[in-house]
Amino acid sequence: MSQLSSHLSGDRINHIRAASRLLVRELGVLDKAVAGTDLSLSGVHTILEIGMAGKMKARDLSLCLRLEKSTISRLVKSLEKKGMLERVQSAKDAREQDLSLTAQGCELFDHINQFAINQVTSAIGDLEGNNIDAIASALSLYAQSLKDSRLNKQGVTDQKSQAPSPHLAIQTGYMPGILGQVTDLHARFYHRFSGFDHVFEATVASGMADFLPRLQNPLNQIWSIEHHGKIVGSISLDGEDLGDNIGHLRWFIMDDNLRGTGLGKQLFEAAVAFGDEQGFDALHLWTFKGLDAARSLYERYGFELVEEYPGSQWGKEVMEQKFIRARPI
Repeated sequence: MSQLSSHLSGDRINHIRAASRLLVRELGVLDKAVAGTDLSLSGVHTILEIGMAGKMKARDLSLCLRLEKSTISRLVKSLEKKGMLERVQSAKDAREQDLSLTAQGCELFDHINQFAINQVTSAIGDLEGNNIDAIASALSLYAQSLKDSRLNKQGVTDQKSQAPSPHLAIQTGYMPGILGQVTDLHARFYHRFSGFDHVFEATVASGMADFLPRLQNPLNQIWSIEHHGKIVGSISLDGEDLGDNIGHLRWFIMDDNLRGTGLGKQLFEAAVAFGDEQGFDALHLWTFKGLDAARSLYERYGFELVEEYPGSQWGKEVMEQKFIRARPI
């Protein structure tokens, strides 16, 4: 057995294992039918994922639920026979079909959601707000850590192998609390990525504080994604600070739990499309070396790395990168 690092004591690991076993049992995962339905756990998750996405291809469902294609095929056929699912022609490719909930399936989707809401409410309704936040944060962190560990062992880096996007809408324009929440996302992520501290956080907050009052100028815009009242992703386009008819893409960030879902791509796409609509001669963005997934996204949309240099304005020296995308001809 490999030696444990100092923070991974046997007691801590056993505590997590015991809590995980209890959670599985209390959620009814071991039952033949779950969530107040006559469906298996895989059937309930199928209804939930398709219901949240609206439409979904079988291969995406297979990736999302981590089930073999043959298992997904049998599961889908069973739910079709029950009248819960139907196949519809894909809007993007007439040769393919999407899975969608029927009216009966939508009723079941609503029932499962209400069952889960009641279950959570009953369990945590008497807890203090900070304890509820701690539960949500810990569960999210542990689930993401399990996923990251699995993908690392499999050597998975291709974004296409990730689960499909949650059904969350991109919102355009100012949202209450956006400055603090976007700054918080940046501070937490870049502290882990580069060890940035209060200097970086203050710089982000100061820049956004200068930008937000300028949203009244039609050359400036901000986009965000909100989930359960919390902003989990954002990007801005500043059409004024660089001058010379250049659009500046700024403060592009996603919550860790949504990385690899495709939502970041949608945010970035919205900002680039806006820049093209405004007729900027070019779009510029600055980032840091080592953010390979983000760089791949930039290059996919025609951005080219034009400059790379060490910078220390963020409180710690890092290698900065400048990308430019010329206006499409």
